[in-house]
Amino acid sequence: MKTLISCDKPTIAALADRLKRASSHAEYQRIQCVLIRATLGSTASQIAQLLGWSTATVHVIHSRWAKEGDALFDMGGRGGRHHQHLSPVEEERLLAPFTQKAQTGGLLHVSEIKQAMEKKVGGSVASSTVYRMLGRHGWRKVVPRPRHPKADVQAQDAFKKTPHTGTPRGIAPS
Repeated sequence: MKTLISCDKPTIAALADRLKRASSHAEYQRIQCVLIRATLGSTASQIAQLLGWSTATVHVIHSRWAKEGDALFDMGGRGGRHHQHLSPVEEERLLAPFTQKAQTGGLLHVSEIKQAMEKKVGGSVASSTVYRMLGRHGWRKVVPRPRHPKADVQAQDAFKKTPHTGTPRGIAPS
């Protein structure tokens, strides 16, 4: 079998030190995967059984260790906006005229913002994308009042008390 991991003392000491400083569980397991091979000389299937991984994953980690070294353990975040139409700064610029209109009391329609975004992107954009963009920038839907400010509550209650003059279930008398 090809030796991918050197078993010298400086490498083992560096890995052991790195293991103590691991910042996440995933990083800890990756370091363990390499360290077990360097110290005990275990096979990939044995290491996979210890860590609860597949043998192929162990092979990949060992191969990447041989190619990349310590860079293998410096994992970036896994989330993020990988398929964005516009950057957050571009979104802010796109919303700037609409923000001014909203601050002066104007009524905004999402369809207008969607059209502006489609023009900027150069293609069609789903409405849900526009709503998520608005949510990212702190916009919210303002719901109308539950009743009209000039509504006469007493007149409404009086109307509710008047008897129904229609026929039951809309059946006309014969």
